Amino acid sequence: MIVDVTEPAEAVQRPPAEVRFAAELARLRAADTAARPPGWHLSVQAARRFVVGDPALEVSRKFVGDPSLIDRALITLATSRGLMLVGEPGTAKSLLSELLAAAVSGDSTLTIQGGAATTEDQIRYSWNYALLVAEGPSMRSLVPAPMLRGMAEGRTVRFEEITRCPLEVQDCLLSPLSDRVLAIPELTGAESMVFARDGFNVIATANTRDRGVNDMSSALKRRFNFETVFPIADFRTELALVTDEAARLLRRSGVTAEPRRDVLEVLVTTFRELRTGETARGDSMDRLSAVMSTAEAVSVAHAVGLRGWFLRGEPGNAEDVVTCLAGTAAKDNPEDLAKLRRYLAQQVTWRDGDQWTALHQARHLLPG
Repeated sequence: MIVDVTEPAEAVQRPPAEVRFAAELARLRAADTAARPPGWHLSVQAARRFVVGDPALEVSRKFVGDPSLIDRALITLATSRGLMLVGEPGTAKSLLSELLAAAVSGDSTLTIQGGAATTEDQIRYSWNYALLVAEGPSMRSLVPAPMLRGMAEGRTVRFEEITRCPLEVQDCLLSPLSDRVLAIPELTGAESMVFARDGFNVIATANTRDRGVNDMSSALKRRFNFETVFPIADFRTELALVTDEAARLLRRSGVTAEPRRDVLEVLVTTFRELRTGETARGDSMDRLSAVMSTAEAVSVAHAVGLRGWFLRGEPGNAEDVVTCLAGTAAKDNPEDLAKLRRYLAQQVTWRDGDQWTALHQARHLLPG
Protein backbone atom coordinates (compact mmCIF):
# COMPACT_ATOMS: atom_id res chain seq x y z
CA MET A 1 0.00 0.00 0.00
CA ILE A 2 1.41 3.40 -0.99
CA VAL A 3 0.13 6.36 0.99
CA ASP A 4 1.41 9.91 0.71
CA VAL A 5 1.67 10.84 4.37
CA THR A 6 1.91 14.53 3.41
CA GLU A 7 -1.61 14.33 2.00
CA PRO A 8 -4.49 14.81 4.47
CA ALA A 9 -5.89 11.48 5.66
CA GLU A 10 -9.35 12.72 4.72
CA ALA A 11 -8.33 12.71 1.04
CA VAL A 12 -7.58 8.98 1.09
CA GLN A 13 -10.50 6.58 1.15
CA ARG A 14 -8.91 4.33 3.76
CA PRO A 15 -5.49 5.31 5.13
CA PRO A 16 -3.58 2.66 7.10
CA ALA A 17 -4.12 2.54 10.85
CA GLU A 18 -0.86 4.31 11.64
CA VAL A 19 -2.03 7.28 9.57
CA ARG A 20 -5.68 7.28 10.73
CA PHE A 21 -4.68 7.11 14.37
CA ALA A 22 -1.32 8.91 14.24
CA ALA A 23 -2.25 11.33 17.04
CA GLU A 24 -3.33 8.48 19.32
CA LEU A 25 -0.12 6.56 18.68
CA ALA A 26 1.91 9.69 19.45
CA ARG A 27 0.11 10.19 22.77
CA LEU A 28 0.61 6.55 23.70
CA ARG A 29 4.33 6.71 22.89
CA ALA A 30 4.77 9.89 24.91
CA ALA A 31 3.10 8.35 27.97
CA ASP A 32 4.63 4.88 27.57
CA THR A 33 7.06 4.12 30.39
CA ALA A 34 6.66 0.33 30.52
CA ALA A 35 9.27 -2.11 29.24
CA ARG A 36 9.04 -2.88 25.52
CA PRO A 37 9.89 -6.14 23.77
CA PRO A 38 13.00 -5.74 21.56
CA GLY A 39 12.21 -3.89 18.33
CA TRP A 40 8.70 -2.81 19.37
CA HIS A 41 7.47 0.78 19.00
CA LEU A 42 5.18 0.47 22.04
CA SER A 43 5.10 -1.61 25.19
CA VAL A 44 2.62 -4.46 25.41
CA GLN A 45 0.39 -2.37 27.73
CA ALA A 46 0.41 0.63 25.38
CA ALA A 47 -0.24 -1.58 22.33
CA ARG A 48 -3.20 -3.10 24.17
CA ARG A 49 -4.60 0.35 24.96
CA PHE A 50 -4.27 1.31 21.31
CA VAL A 51 -6.58 -1.56 20.32
CA VAL A 52 -9.08 -1.62 23.21
CA GLY A 53 -9.03 2.11 23.96
CA ASP A 54 -7.94 4.40 26.81
CA PRO A 55 -10.31 7.28 27.64
CA ALA A 56 -7.68 9.00 29.82
CA LEU A 57 -5.41 9.43 26.77
CA GLU A 58 -8.32 9.98 24.36
CA VAL A 59 -7.54 6.70 22.59
CA SER A 60 -10.60 5.22 20.90
CA ARG A 61 -11.73 1.61 21.07
CA LYS A 62 -11.04 0.09 17.67
CA PHE A 63 -11.80 -3.61 18.07
CA VAL A 64 -14.97 -5.00 19.62
CA GLY A 65 -14.19 -8.35 21.14
CA ASP A 66 -12.67 -10.18 24.08
CA PRO A 67 -9.79 -8.08 25.53
CA SER A 68 -8.03 -11.30 26.58
CA LEU A 69 -7.70 -12.13 22.87
CA ILE A 70 -5.67 -8.94 22.45
CA ASP A 71 -3.47 -9.88 25.40
CA ARG A 72 -2.76 -13.34 23.99
CA ALA A 73 -2.12 -11.96 20.50
CA LEU A 74 0.39 -9.39 21.73
CA ILE A 75 2.26 -11.91 23.87
CA THR A 76 2.44 -14.27 20.88
CA LEU A 77 3.97 -11.49 18.76
CA ALA A 78 6.64 -11.01 21.43
CA THR A 79 7.67 -14.68 21.06
CA SER A 80 9.26 -16.55 18.16
CA ARG A 81 5.90 -17.91 16.99
CA GLY A 82 3.70 -16.28 14.40
CA LEU A 83 0.12 -15.28 15.15
CA MET A 84 -2.72 -16.92 13.21
CA LEU A 85 -6.15 -15.26 13.44
CA VAL A 86 -8.95 -17.57 12.30
CA GLY A 87 -12.71 -17.14 12.24
CA GLU A 88 -15.80 -16.60 10.15
CA PRO A 89 -15.62 -14.00 7.37
CA GLY A 90 -16.45 -10.50 8.54
CA THR A 91 -15.25 -10.89 12.15
CA ALA A 92 -12.61 -8.13 11.79
CA LYS A 93 -9.56 -10.41 11.58
CA SER A 94 -7.90 -8.16 9.02
CA LEU A 95 -8.68 -5.04 11.06
CA LEU A 96 -7.19 -6.62 14.16
CA SER A 97 -4.13 -7.68 12.18
CA GLU A 98 -3.69 -4.12 10.93
CA LEU A 99 -4.10 -2.58 14.38
CA LEU A 100 -1.62 -4.98 15.97
CA ALA A 101 0.98 -4.33 13.27
CA ALA A 102 0.54 -0.56 13.61
CA ALA A 103 0.97 -0.75 17.39
CA VAL A 104 3.95 -3.11 17.34
CA SER A 105 5.86 -1.81 14.31
CA GLY A 106 4.35 1.59 13.61
CA ASP A 107 3.60 0.30 10.10
CA SER A 108 0.85 -2.03 8.90
CA THR A 109 1.59 -1.86 5.17
CA LEU A 110 3.96 -4.85 4.82
CA THR A 111 1.07 -6.99 3.64
CA ILE A 112 0.81 -10.11 1.49
CA GLN A 113 -2.62 -10.85 0.03
CA GLY A 114 -3.03 -14.58 -0.30
CA GLY A 115 -4.77 -16.14 -3.29
CA ALA A 116 -4.53 -18.89 -5.85
CA ALA A 117 -2.13 -16.78 -7.94
CA THR A 118 0.17 -15.74 -5.07
CA THR A 119 3.78 -16.77 -5.71
CA GLU A 120 6.90 -17.01 -3.57
CA ASP A 121 8.26 -13.95 -5.38
CA GLN A 122 5.41 -11.87 -3.96
CA ILE A 123 6.20 -13.12 -0.47
CA ARG A 124 10.02 -13.18 -0.32
CA TYR A 125 11.77 -11.31 -3.17
CA SER A 126 11.98 -10.97 -6.93
CA TRP A 127 14.38 -9.38 -9.43
CA ASN A 128 14.66 -6.35 -11.64
CA TYR A 129 15.25 -8.44 -14.75
CA ALA A 130 16.82 -5.63 -16.79
CA LEU A 131 19.49 -5.19 -14.11
CA LEU A 132 19.72 -8.94 -13.58
CA VAL A 133 20.57 -9.50 -17.27
CA ALA A 134 22.94 -6.54 -17.39
CA GLU A 135 24.80 -7.04 -14.10
CA GLY A 136 23.86 -10.48 -12.79
CA PRO A 137 22.43 -11.15 -9.33
CA SER A 138 23.21 -8.35 -6.88
CA MET A 139 21.55 -6.38 -4.11
CA ARG A 140 20.94 -3.65 -6.68
CA SER A 141 18.87 -5.96 -8.89
CA LEU A 142 17.03 -7.55 -5.95
CA VAL A 143 13.43 -6.40 -5.40
CA PRO A 144 12.48 -7.11 -1.77
CA ALA A 145 8.96 -8.36 -1.03
CA PRO A 146 7.21 -7.90 2.35
CA MET A 147 8.80 -10.93 4.05
CA LEU A 148 12.37 -9.90 3.24
CA ARG A 149 11.68 -6.30 4.21
CA GLY A 150 10.03 -7.29 7.47
CA MET A 151 12.97 -9.46 8.45
CA ALA A 152 15.63 -6.95 7.43
CA GLU A 153 13.87 -4.01 9.08
CA GLY A 154 12.50 -5.79 12.17
CA ARG A 155 8.82 -5.17 11.39
CA THR A 156 5.55 -7.08 11.47
CA VAL A 157 4.44 -8.76 8.23
CA ARG A 158 0.74 -9.37 7.61
CA PHE A 159 -0.33 -12.38 5.51
CA GLU A 160 -4.01 -12.11 4.62
CA GLU A 161 -6.00 -15.23 3.67
CA ILE A 162 -3.01 -17.53 3.90
CA THR A 163 -5.07 -20.66 3.21
CA ARG A 164 -6.06 -19.28 -0.19
CA CYS A 165 -2.43 -19.88 -1.27
CA PRO A 166 -1.15 -23.21 -2.61
CA LEU A 167 0.46 -25.38 0.04
CA GLU A 168 3.94 -25.18 -1.49
CA VAL A 169 3.75 -21.39 -1.45
CA GLN A 170 2.65 -21.32 2.19
CA ASP A 171 5.64 -23.45 3.17
CA CYS A 172 8.12 -20.80 2.07
CA LEU A 173 7.37 -19.31 5.52
CA LEU A 174 8.91 -22.28 7.33
CA SER A 175 12.49 -21.01 7.47
CA PRO A 176 11.63 -17.36 8.27
CA LEU A 177 9.38 -18.49 11.13
CA SER A 178 11.55 -21.27 12.57
CA ASP A 179 15.18 -20.26 11.91
CA ARG A 180 14.43 -16.54 11.45
CA VAL A 181 16.48 -16.53 8.28
CA LEU A 182 15.71 -16.13 4.58
CA ALA A 183 18.19 -17.54 2.09
CA ILE A 184 18.93 -15.82 -1.24
CA PRO A 185 20.83 -18.58 -3.08
CA GLU A 186 21.44 -16.38 -6.15
CA LEU A 187 23.79 -14.20 -4.08
CA THR A 188 27.05 -15.12 -2.37
CA GLY A 189 28.75 -14.24 0.87
CA ALA A 190 27.01 -12.29 3.62
CA GLU A 191 24.34 -11.07 1.20
CA SER A 192 23.07 -14.60 0.62
CA MET A 193 21.34 -14.77 4.00
CA VAL A 194 18.91 -12.28 5.56
CA PHE A 195 18.61 -12.69 9.31
CA ALA A 196 15.55 -11.37 11.09
CA ARG A 197 16.07 -8.33 13.26
CA ASP A 198 14.31 -7.72 16.58
CA GLY A 199 10.67 -6.82 16.06
CA PHE A 200 10.04 -9.17 13.13
CA ASN A 201 7.05 -11.48 13.25
CA VAL A 202 4.13 -12.60 11.10
CA ILE A 203 0.39 -12.16 11.58
CA ALA A 204 -1.66 -14.40 9.28
CA THR A 205 -5.43 -14.61 8.84
CA ALA A 206 -7.64 -17.41 7.56
CA ASN A 207 -11.38 -17.86 7.19
CA THR A 208 -12.91 -20.98 8.66
CA ARG A 209 -15.12 -21.21 5.56
CA ASP A 210 -11.94 -21.76 3.53
CA ARG A 211 -10.93 -24.78 5.61
CA GLY A 212 -9.92 -27.54 3.25
CA VAL A 213 -9.19 -25.21 0.32
CA ASN A 214 -5.43 -25.27 0.93
CA ASP A 215 -5.07 -26.49 4.48
CA MET A 216 -1.76 -25.62 6.14
CA SER A 217 0.89 -28.27 6.59
CA SER A 218 1.43 -29.56 10.12
CA ALA A 219 4.98 -28.16 9.99
CA LEU A 220 3.68 -24.65 9.30
CA LYS A 221 0.89 -24.91 11.87
CA ARG A 222 3.47 -25.66 14.56
CA ARG A 223 5.09 -22.31 13.90
CA PHE A 224 1.91 -20.35 14.66
CA ASN A 225 -0.21 -19.77 17.73
CA PHE A 226 -3.86 -19.93 16.66
CA GLU A 227 -6.46 -17.48 17.99
CA THR A 228 -10.13 -17.59 16.99
CA VAL A 229 -11.98 -14.32 16.43
CA PHE A 230 -15.65 -14.88 17.21
CA PRO A 231 -18.69 -12.93 15.99
CA ILE A 232 -20.06 -10.28 18.37
CA ALA A 233 -22.36 -12.06 20.81
CA ASP A 234 -24.19 -9.09 22.34
CA PHE A 235 -26.93 -7.38 20.32
CA ARG A 236 -26.43 -3.90 21.79
CA THR A 237 -22.70 -4.04 21.20
CA GLU A 238 -23.20 -5.09 17.57
CA LEU A 239 -25.85 -2.41 17.05
CA ALA A 240 -23.56 0.29 18.47
CA LEU A 241 -20.72 -0.83 16.21
CA VAL A 242 -22.91 -0.89 13.08
CA THR A 243 -24.34 2.53 13.97
CA ASP A 244 -20.93 4.13 14.51
CA GLU A 245 -19.31 2.59 11.42
CA ALA A 246 -22.29 3.33 9.16
CA ALA A 247 -22.40 6.94 10.35
CA ARG A 248 -18.66 7.34 9.66
CA LEU A 249 -18.95 5.85 6.17
CA LEU A 250 -21.99 7.98 5.36
CA ARG A 251 -20.17 11.16 6.40
CA ARG A 252 -17.30 10.26 4.09
CA SER A 253 -19.83 9.67 1.31
CA GLY A 254 -21.29 13.16 1.66
CA VAL A 255 -24.43 12.19 3.59
CA THR A 256 -25.25 14.69 6.34
CA ALA A 257 -28.26 12.81 7.80
CA GLU A 258 -27.53 10.41 10.65
CA PRO A 259 -28.80 6.82 10.13
CA ARG A 260 -32.10 6.06 11.83
CA ARG A 261 -31.69 3.93 14.93
CA ASP A 262 -35.02 2.11 14.47
CA VAL A 263 -34.00 1.12 10.94
CA LEU A 264 -30.60 -0.11 12.11
CA GLU A 265 -32.21 -2.11 14.92
CA VAL A 266 -34.29 -3.91 12.32
CA LEU A 267 -31.26 -4.45 10.11
CA VAL A 268 -28.98 -5.81 12.86
CA THR A 269 -31.72 -8.06 14.25
CA THR A 270 -32.37 -9.45 10.77
CA PHE A 271 -28.66 -10.15 10.24
CA ARG A 272 -28.29 -11.88 13.60
CA GLU A 273 -31.32 -14.11 13.07
CA LEU A 274 -30.39 -15.06 9.52
CA ARG A 275 -26.87 -15.80 10.77
CA THR A 276 -27.88 -17.97 13.73
CA GLY A 277 -31.11 -19.54 12.44
CA GLU A 278 -33.04 -18.50 15.54
CA THR A 279 -35.43 -15.59 16.14
CA ALA A 280 -35.46 -13.31 19.17
CA ARG A 281 -38.31 -15.31 20.71
CA GLY A 282 -36.53 -18.64 20.17
CA ASP A 283 -38.19 -19.89 16.98
CA SER A 284 -36.01 -22.00 14.68
CA MET A 285 -35.69 -20.83 11.08
CA ASP A 286 -33.58 -21.36 7.98
CA ARG A 287 -30.02 -20.06 8.22
CA LEU A 288 -28.51 -18.42 5.18
CA SER A 289 -25.39 -19.95 3.70
CA ALA A 290 -24.25 -16.43 2.76
CA VAL A 291 -21.99 -14.55 5.17
CA MET A 292 -24.25 -12.43 7.39
CA SER A 293 -21.45 -10.89 9.41
CA THR A 294 -21.20 -7.60 11.25
CA ALA A 295 -19.02 -6.29 8.42
CA GLU A 296 -21.76 -7.14 5.92
CA ALA A 297 -24.30 -5.41 8.17
CA VAL A 298 -22.18 -2.25 8.12
CA SER A 299 -22.00 -2.40 4.31
CA VAL A 300 -25.77 -2.80 4.02
CA ALA A 301 -26.38 0.02 6.53
CA HIS A 302 -24.08 2.23 4.46
CA ALA A 303 -25.96 1.34 1.27
CA VAL A 304 -29.32 1.98 2.97
CA GLY A 305 -28.21 5.45 4.00
CA LEU A 306 -26.84 6.24 0.55
CA ARG A 307 -30.00 5.03 -1.14
CA GLY A 308 -32.28 7.07 1.10
CA TRP A 309 -30.19 10.25 0.90
CA PHE A 310 -29.30 10.38 -2.77
CA LEU A 311 -32.65 9.11 -4.07
CA ARG A 312 -35.05 10.82 -1.67
CA GLY A 313 -33.09 13.16 0.59
CA GLU A 314 -33.77 11.13 3.77
CA PRO A 315 -31.77 8.73 5.99
CA GLY A 316 -33.16 5.47 4.55
CA ASN A 317 -35.96 3.13 5.66
CA ALA A 318 -37.00 -0.51 5.87
CA GLU A 319 -37.77 -0.70 2.15
CA ASP A 320 -34.15 0.24 1.47
CA VAL A 321 -33.09 -2.54 3.86
CA VAL A 322 -35.00 -5.13 1.81
CA THR A 323 -33.59 -3.84 -1.48
CA CYS A 324 -30.01 -3.80 -0.20
CA LEU A 325 -30.32 -7.17 1.56
CA ALA A 326 -31.04 -8.95 -1.72
CA GLY A 327 -27.48 -8.49 -3.00
CA THR A 328 -26.04 -9.80 0.27
CA ALA A 329 -28.32 -12.83 0.58
CA ALA A 330 -27.95 -14.12 -2.98
CA LYS A 331 -24.14 -14.20 -3.20
CA ASP A 332 -23.45 -17.87 -2.58
CA ASN A 333 -26.65 -19.84 -3.08
CA PRO A 334 -29.84 -19.01 -5.00
CA GLU A 335 -31.77 -20.79 -2.23
CA ASP A 336 -30.76 -18.03 0.16
CA LEU A 337 -33.05 -15.58 -1.60
CA ALA A 338 -35.98 -17.95 -1.03
CA LYS A 339 -35.00 -18.27 2.64
CA LEU A 340 -34.89 -14.49 2.96
CA ARG A 341 -38.33 -14.24 1.34
CA ARG A 342 -39.73 -16.77 3.83
CA TYR A 343 -38.17 -14.87 6.71
CA LEU A 344 -39.80 -11.60 5.64
CA ALA A 345 -43.16 -13.34 5.16
CA GLN A 346 -43.21 -15.48 8.31
CA GLN A 347 -40.87 -14.09 10.97
CA VAL A 348 -41.57 -10.37 10.81
CA THR A 349 -45.33 -10.04 11.26
CA TRP A 350 -45.31 -10.57 15.05
CA ARG A 351 -42.82 -7.77 15.69
CA ASP A 352 -43.79 -4.38 17.09
CA GLY A 353 -42.78 -1.18 15.34
CA ASP A 354 -43.42 0.74 12.13
CA GLN A 355 -40.14 -0.35 10.55
CA TRP A 356 -40.92 -4.05 11.07
CA THR A 357 -44.29 -3.52 9.43
CA ALA A 358 -42.63 -1.72 6.55
CA LEU A 359 -40.06 -4.51 6.25
CA HIS A 360 -42.82 -7.09 5.90
CA GLN A 361 -44.72 -4.99 3.36
CA ALA A 362 -41.56 -4.45 1.29
CA ARG A 363 -40.88 -8.16 0.77
CA HIS A 364 -42.20 -7.88 -2.79
CA LEU A 365 -39.11 -5.79 -3.62
CA LEU A 366 -36.93 -8.90 -3.54
CA PRO A 367 -36.03 -9.96 -7.10
CA GLY A 368 -37.36 -13.15 -8.66
